[in-house]
This record gives sequence, structure tokens and C-alpha cells, in this order.
Amino acid sequence: MSLITNNTNTNLTPSFTMDENTFFFPPDSDLDLSFTSTTTDRTFASSSARTSLARSSLTLSFNDRLSTASATAADSSTAVIRRPHRSSDPHWSAIKAATTLSSDGRLHLRHLKLLRHLGTGNLGRVFLCRLRDYDGANFALKVVDKDLLSAKKLSHVETEAEILHSLDHPFLPTLYARIDVSHYTCLLIDYCPGGDLHSLLCKQPANRLSIQAARFFAAEVLVALEYLHALGIVYRDLKPENILLREDGHVMLSDFDLCFKADVAPKFEYRAHLRKVKSKSKGSCFCYESRSSSKGKERVVAEFVAEPITAFSRSCVGTHEYLAPELVSGNGHGNGVDWWAFGVFVYELLYGTTPFKGCNKESTLRNIASSKGMRCHVAEREEAGMGEARDLIEKLLVKDPMRRLGCVRGASEVKRHPFFDGIKWPLIRIYKPPEVRGLMRKSSRSHISHVTNKRRRWWWKGLEYVMRKKGAKSSLFSNYSNSNYYQYVNSHKVK
Repeated sequence: MSLITNNTNTNLTPSFTMDENTFFFPPDSDLDLSFTSTTTDRTFASSSARTSLARSSLTLSFNDRLSTASATAADSSTAVIRRPHRSSDPHWSAIKAATTLSSDGRLHLRHLKLLRHLGTGNLGRVFLCRLRDYDGANFALKVVDKDLLSAKKLSHVETEAEILHSLDHPFLPTLYARIDVSHYTCLLIDYCPGGDLHSLLCKQPANRLSIQAARFFAAEVLVALEYLHALGIVYRDLKPENILLREDGHVMLSDFDLCFKADVAPKFEYRAHLRKVKSKSKGSCFCYESRSSSKGKERVVAEFVAEPITAFSRSCVGTHEYLAPELVSGNGHGNGVDWWAFGVFVYELLYGTTPFKGCNKESTLRNIASSKGMRCHVAEREEAGMGEARDLIEKLLVKDPMRRLGCVRGASEVKRHPFFDGIKWPLIRIYKPPEVRGLMRKSSRSHISHVTNKRRRWWWKGLEYVMRKKGAKSSLFSNYSNSNYYQYVNSHKVK
């Protein structure tokens, strides 16, 4: 059995896949450990994956060979329609220019120039590529050799292609084109130069993030999960290795071959909400009273809920440190596995390890399957906000899926948790990423928006000057000029 290494720059992280009749068993039974983990000791992969991919004839010469042979090869391209949310993406302009010059108006492999190999996964390889004669846009090309995959893995390829085709979200990849040539299926998607979140964690002291940084990444992943669940998609492979970092520091989920789709019935639910009211006291500014204040005004608010609560599968897939108890037992699972994995994910961001990790895979699986409840360690000195973080984690890591946070009312229920207090969810995509060692933070805004923002800053400075002349307090405007990442959480404005 061969070892599959995990390339930190790839958006294709291998995960183990088992036959539906093969299950993990409770602690008093023997566990099936016939799979080989990666160097991270967290991911299972089938024994045939490495050997089959090693036999693949796909190399960097693949591009040159097909660029000259494409005239005779059976080369077909599936047109992908620009969806509203990503229609302004400059990458689409490059795609449109290439397809306009194409004889049939479609993108083909001859239009692509492979630059280097990014990584190898359980289903195929990922290459960094550009359009020929245009160096202004980088793409990731996921190439699958269908001759080397089993029927079950081929179904995973089709599942991923179908899901990618339906996505239109800032924290999820865009499928620019699907190209089928000979026995290869190629998916042209976004390239994330920042690597993955697991690699970023490894660069941090004790492999952990601050509360503010963890909240930032957890909030963006939560929004991405909310979108997937609204489409009836259960992700089943949430982990830092599958969370890529764009050049602007925001996240992008990857690898959708282990997903499965279910029915979902979107609806509005009404709940009572205690509104914070302003009160004026002598010698102080306006301030907000606490939620528990008896002076708060209660109002009824409507929440959008779209959670695939009827989802059900018996397939045992995923990464063993992130597996939910119901998946380990093999008795079937649903949407709750994603909320369990989200709890493990938040725990790892804050503690630098996963909560059930044992001395080996068997020990980890026994810890997960144990009936013992989850309790986070409480340090003597800890950051402000760790209490709320522990409460969130413990509510997500409930063994019973029906009592687990998020399983019934979805992400709207998780968003209301005090750990996320102060986040303006509609504005999350424009938040400034945190100051984290090794994190790319290049601005993703266009030149036009940069000029507009520059003019806006000069306007504010001019207004500040006028107000100073009139005797207004300059501190009113200093918050604008010295804005930083932590502005996105009202209760945690720290430098």
C-alpha cells in the first residue's frame, strides 16, 4: 500500500472512500484500518489511487501534445453561463476573448497553457494554467483520467462537475469551462495562490489562531456552508486542507467529489427577538444595554431557513478526525455531519489540534464514537471571547444529530450564537482579512474601484478639515482613517 503525500498548494486533497457495505464500528468492535493515511495522518486514500495516477501519461507535455493534436482528437467543451454574482469577474473577460476567437465559440485545451503541476489527489491532478497569449489571469485545471478510475469514482467526478456548475458564491469556486477530450475530463476553475488553511495554521505559534482571526475564517466558511445547504448539498469533507485562500485573503472551499444532494424546502421562520435599545445616562455617551435587559423591546423577526434535514446516506467518506459519530457507526447520516465537522474545524483553529485526536486512527475513531460528551479545556489565562467559542464548539459537537446546533434550523441558528456577535453578515465579503503570519492580503479590487476609494478618502479628509474649522471633534473621523480588520466585530475593536 502506497503513501499519498499531501501537496499544500493543491486544491485537490485526497479523501478516503469506502464501499457502502463497509462501515466503522462502535468502540467495542474491531475497526477497519485497511487504508493508508497521508503525511498529515488525517486523510484516508484508496490503495489504487497513487499507482493508477502514477501510470497516467499526463505530464506537462500534455499541453503541447494536445495543442497540435486537437484538430483530430475528439475534443468537446461544455459551455458555462456566467451567473449573476460572478459575472463581473475579470476572468470571464479573458474566457470570452478566447471563445470569441474560437471557430465554434467554445473553449478547448489548445487555448490553455499549462505552467506547473500543483498537486495530485484521489481523482486526478491539478495544474496551474493560463490562456495562451494572455498572461493576465491564472486558472486551476483539474484533469481526470477516466480510464484509471472505477465506476464509483467516475460518479464522484460527475457529482463534482455538476455541483461546480451550479455554484455562484464569493467563497466557492467558479467553473469556467468543462472540457472532455479523449479519456480526460478537465475542469477549469479558480486558482487560489494563498495555499490552504492547514498550511497557514502550520505557520502560526502552536498551530492556532487568535479569536478574531478564527472568527473571520469560521464566519466565511459558515456562509459557504449555508449556501451549499440551501442548494441541498451536504459537503462531507470540511477540513482546513480543503479551505483555500485567495490572493485577497478570503476563503474558498474546494473538493466537492464527496458531496451528495438532497431535497430542501426553503422557508421563513418567525422568532421572538429582544432588540437592544439605547439609553442615555448622565456623564456618558449613548450605549447599548445588554440582551438580558428588561428594557429591551421584543419584536418578531423572520429568518430564512433552507436546510436539507431529510438528507440521508450510508456511504462512509471523509477524513477520520472530522467524522461525525453517526458516520463512524455506519448507521446512516445526513446534514448533521457538516455541522459536526464545523465544530471540529473551529476547535482546530483555536486549539491547534482536533478535539478527538488519539495516538492513532483507531484511538481517534473510538474517541468520536464514545458516548462521553464533549468538553473544551479551560485555560487559566485566555483571550476574551474564548468562553463563547467553547460554548459554540460544545453545541456543535453534540453526539445526537437532532440536538446538534444547526441540524434543524441551519446556519441561521449558528449565526445567532454569541461567538459571532457583531458580524454584519451581508457585508462579510468586503471585510478586511486579519493580520496573520503568512496570509496573502492583496487587494482584489479593480483599478477603477481603487481610484474611486482614493477620491472618497480625499473627500472625507476635506470634510474633516471643514468640520475642524467649525470646532467639531476630529475623533469622529479618526475611526474612519484608522479603520482595521477588527471593525467587522463591533465588540472587538482592537488593533
